[in-house]
Amino acid sequence: MSKPDGPYLIDVGVVALAHADTPVSDRALSCLREAIRGDIDAVVPYPVVLGSHAVLTGYYGFDNATAADMMLNFMDSKRVDWRERMSETDVRDALARSAELDIDAWDGYYADVALGDEVNTVLTLDDTFDGVDGVTTEVILSPAEFAILNDFLSS
Repeated sequence: MSKPDGPYLIDVGVVALAHADTPVSDRALSCLREAIRGDIDAVVPYPVVLGSHAVLTGYYGFDNATAADMMLNFMDSKRVDWRERMSETDVRDALARSAELDIDAWDGYYADVALGDEVNTVLTLDDTFDGVDGVTTEVILSPAEFAILNDFLSS
């Protein structure tokens, strides 16, 4: 990781990829290990865990029990700054930001968490957050690595 100023919000794609054992999972796994060890100040909203479970079962082919075990083990990380909130106001704000920036609602939620919790950088697989003032996006895969991941997923 290039280590711009933290804290870092880690999104669903990074968490799922770190657990998926793909040819390009090492970069995501490295980010998660840094968070688990406390080498970086990592913020993870609990909904990321549920989303990662859905990605692991829906895209990477894991069964529900295995994906659940992996996510439960990740949740045992004591040095991760877990965010528990998701109120009605948070959902409304996420939807408003989604409409404003033309991004999906999950990314609207993560943007609101990042801004509300003064997170400087979102570790992600896409550049969705580039339009969010005050938040830096660090896309952890190169275009070549994305191509490898897409080939893996389509096989």
